[in-house]
Amino acid sequence: MKILVLNGPNLGRLDIRDSSIYGDLNYAELKSLIESAAQSHGFEADVRQSDDEATIIGWLHEAADEKLPVIINPAAFTHYSIAIHDAAELLTTPLIEVHLSNPMSREDFRHTSVISGVANGTIAGFGPNSYVLALIALKNLLQ
Repeated sequence: MKILVLNGPNLGRLDIRDSSIYGDLNYAELKSLIESAAQSHGFEADVRQSDDEATIIGWLHEAADEKLPVIINPAAFTHYSIAIHDAAELLTTPLIEVHLSNPMSREDFRHTSVISGVANGTIAGFGPNSYVLALIALKNLLQ
């Protein structure tokens, strides 16, 4: 089964971000880990990243039209993008929100997610394993 794994702004720059928050993997390594873990759980993961809100909205529309499950790390868009919220709300398939770090342990402005209310669940704070846990959760939701 094909799934979309969508990543928001600045995740393509993991190699130069604070490794104490975001871990030691660069984006290519994170993408490879996600694809490998997805395959081991019976999924074909189409992993994408964009710094552009409109592109992510377009991908959510694609997922809604094709009835594809989605794992999304909206990154900074988590906290304010009503447009991504509205596009995510169109999904009739499972949606899982993920974060490498735990937003609740960080600055106050990161404590709000406009995506969580339309997601089946949120997994945060486990570094790259947040994606692996999301794949397990997704598999369970689809059974």
